[in-house]
Amino acid sequence: MNTARDLNPDQLRSLLHFYADSGVEWLLEEEAIDRIAEFEAMRAARGVVPQREAAPAPQAPARQAPTRQEQPRPAAPAPLTNVAIPDGQAVAEAELAAGSARSLDELRTAMEAFNGCNLKTSARCLVFAEGKAKPAVMVIGAMPNAEDDRDGQPFSGRQGAMLDRMLGGIGLARADLLITNVVPWRPPGNRPPSQREADICRPFIERQIALAEPNHLLVLGNFAARFLFRSNDTIHQLRGEWREITISGRNIPAFATLHPQDLATAPISKRLAWQDLLAFRAGLSG
Repeated sequence: MNTARDLNPDQLRSLLHFYADSGVEWLLEEEAIDRIAEFEAMRAARGVVPQREAAPAPQAPARQAPTRQEQPRPAAPAPLTNVAIPDGQAVAEAELAAGSARSLDELRTAMEAFNGCNLKTSARCLVFAEGKAKPAVMVIGAMPNAEDDRDGQPFSGRQGAMLDRMLGGIGLARADLLITNVVPWRPPGNRPPSQREADICRPFIERQIALAEPNHLLVLGNFAARFLFRSNDTIHQLRGEWREITISGRNIPAFATLHPQDLATAPISKRLAWQDLLAFRAGLSG
């Protein structure tokens, strides 16, 4: 077997490059070395004495039984079972806070003061509805993304620009609409909100709809459509058809289509979204 001493500099350089390209990070010695014995020899040379095991301490004499009877210790509490979802107390507090608001401004103030949803602790700010207070059309997405959380506005950044183009294609302008999300705080890492978090946020989005009194709803994406239609179907099963949702005793026509994020992820879906928007526009005129 050839050793490194048998190679000339060019051959050795080529071999080292080959090892590096193969992912080799450590080179072994040509002969085995007992590293443990080497370490012990180094310790002995420095005068380090191996620590011996300490002798067991003498046991204390057994304590005599008390003259009076001791009270038995209380049994350890049983382990907690899973807490029911949603948290009824947090939902009740959200319903109280939302129901007390008599305007969108009051609702924003109530939501800023609400601490019952853990999403608030990780989000930078509350992303509240923006636009016309009493619109003919209310647009509802799922939750803020990082750009929305940074700017404090729903559908800002690239997704907002795409939404503006989608709406502009059917003659709708952002200034004439009210745009919001089901969940007003950005979940960490843009993860989907849990069922508990969604149920805590439900009173707030339903109160927004009740106070805005829109004539029609445009629902964007899988999460928002499932939430508002109370369905387990996917967005591809829910999109493209008019439905009604009941908010505060009022039936509101609602139409679901794909979210701008869906179109950015799968541009081929733009054709489906365009069909939906044309049908939505036709429904507004009907």
